[in-house]
Amino acid sequence: MYKYFFGFLTLIFIAFACNPDDNFITDSGAKLEFSLDTLRFDTVFTELGSATRTIKVFNRNNRPVSISRISVQDPNTKFRFNIDGVPGNEAQDVEIAANDSLYIFGEVTINPDDPLSLSPYIVEDALLFETNGNEQVVYLEAFGQNANYIPNRFAQNQFALLSCDFGDEFWTDTLPYVIYGVLFINECTLHIPAGAEIYVHGGIARQIDPATDESLIYNSGLIYVDSMGHVEIDGTLERPVTIQGDRLESPFAEVSGQWVGIYMRSPDNKISHTTIKNAQFGVRVDPNASLEIDNSQIYNMSSAGLVGVAADIDAENCLIYNTGSFNAQMILGGNYSFDYCTMASYGVDASAVSISNGLCLDQFCEEALTNDLQADFRNCIIYGSRQDEIVLEDFTRRGDNVTDLDYRFENCIVRVQDLIDENEPGSYPDFFDNCNPCNNAAPSDALFVDPNDDNYFLDTLSIAEGQAQVISTIDTDLEGNERDAETPDIGVYEYQE
Repeated sequence: MYKYFFGFLTLIFIAFACNPDDNFITDSGAKLEFSLDTLRFDTVFTELGSATRTIKVFNRNNRPVSISRISVQDPNTKFRFNIDGVPGNEAQDVEIAANDSLYIFGEVTINPDDPLSLSPYIVEDALLFETNGNEQVVYLEAFGQNANYIPNRFAQNQFALLSCDFGDEFWTDTLPYVIYGVLFINECTLHIPAGAEIYVHGGIARQIDPATDESLIYNSGLIYVDSMGHVEIDGTLERPVTIQGDRLESPFAEVSGQWVGIYMRSPDNKISHTTIKNAQFGVRVDPNASLEIDNSQIYNMSSAGLVGVAADIDAENCLIYNTGSFNAQMILGGNYSFDYCTMASYGVDASAVSISNGLCLDQFCEEALTNDLQADFRNCIIYGSRQDEIVLEDFTRRGDNVTDLDYRFENCIVRVQDLIDENEPGSYPDFFDNCNPCNNAAPSDALFVDPNDDNYFLDTLSIAEGQAQVISTIDTDLEGNERDAETPDIGVYEYQE
């Protein structure tokens, strides 16, 4: 009797011993929980150093779970891990008992003296968890270089207000400034001195709207100059200012769209001797706002370079190129002046310059806003790979409104074809009445040294040489070279032998 009973128990034991996985959760909806969503090493390292942080992984279910794989996203990562007591950046078939947890210890070593390509301002990676066919992520973040983090190192994707009671804020520290979130400038004038280096950390951000509890998804990495804020960027020829994304490794150094851009809603903003690069747009100036920009470059944008919406913009000695949309876009009228500027648009399905005195309010433009536009271009090159590098859109007499589209080009090099063809819908056959004198250049004309290499210096035989009118207030080019006192060259550069 007893031997049969013990034999039965033995069979039960063997059955469970041979099928140890039968009790593990296999449902892909059974998720892990983590003690944090971002493992942040919040020390700015001023010398070679390391730090250790901890993640706790929870199984809140009443059955055990098996994590098929835990791994770091980048195989060349600066982060190192110990997963459940075993060192290594990858582990497989990691088991967590029911209502239990495990510890993961992370470490990072940073040498701030390494070049930025090896040790950028913000070092990011991700720890991936694969369980029952679903993937979860804990983000990794450390700081590689000593810098001024604005507003601070804990403000990723947060909104920060720079306000100084209508006074002045001076960023005079010799260390670079890293904007780590969305910076609002209001009731304050921000002065950025010559030689300053500004890096903007961008990316997709998610926040909860406290008013509605709804999830907000937006692009972070924005400099927002509100209606009572101002920016004065005072670069010089010898010490220009640079504003760009913070990813400087070789795959990212010239990639567009890394941060959002500079948004201006106030009058009296100034930018001088500044390079703005690798954003979604360069500078947008809204109604009742104004900008004076000189001796500056805007390039590597995923959309437009310089945008004015019923704005006032004065630009001289500016080079705008490599934009996913228009180099310069004027919407809903405004007042614009461009002197000795080069707008070069190659290899994209967008013209270099767009000029409009209206704004459509619906898909078919049955309703629109209109506003007078005055745009003057002197000694400018507006050229690229499209047969029409200038777009005009006149909203005159839409509805009850009568608005002006007043544009003038003098001593400019342009490229237009369908724009002046009277058989094309929406054409402006009288364009050259307002573009005089102008040279409607052909692809065979010598102009730039090599636009394929973004070299917009004038070619030896360039048709721009000696064709500009003298503007007494502008006697040097973007590089500081003196312009000819009697027959200067068109565009941002004076030809140099």
